[in-house]
Amino acid sequence: MIDAANVIGSQPTGWWRDRAGAARQFVEELREAAKDGRIPVPAVVVLEGAARAGAAEEDVGGVRVVHAPHDGDDALVELAAAATADVVLVSADRRLHERVRRMGAETVGPRWLIDRVRLDRERGDGA
Repeated sequence: MIDAANVIGSQPTGWWRDRAGAARQFVEELREAAKDGRIPVPAVVVLEGAARAGAAEEDVGGVRVVHAPHDGDDALVELAAAATADVVLVSADRRLHERVRRMGAETVGPRWLIDRVRLDRERGDGA
């Protein structure tokens, strides 16, 4: 499960000027990384607020977009509680980490995901 606001917000890319556009690009990058086997699937990415306009609620290539009706953290906790498989939460939010760990989830920071999603760009070889 991916706390999109937290992961996107961890990078100074100007995302705040176009939250929907940043979310759209992020979801596209996740789907490409899933297709290439750089991130495990299934993956669930939660969008909240203005970012929801960036990607439709759908499952494409093993990456499912969920729109949080209100607070993204609460939506992530609800999804973790309802999960029938092991959960790994990607977020830097320590309080959110604590909430899902109580349910048995594993937690990792944004860098864990960013390194996997952007591996091909950083290496410069497309592989």
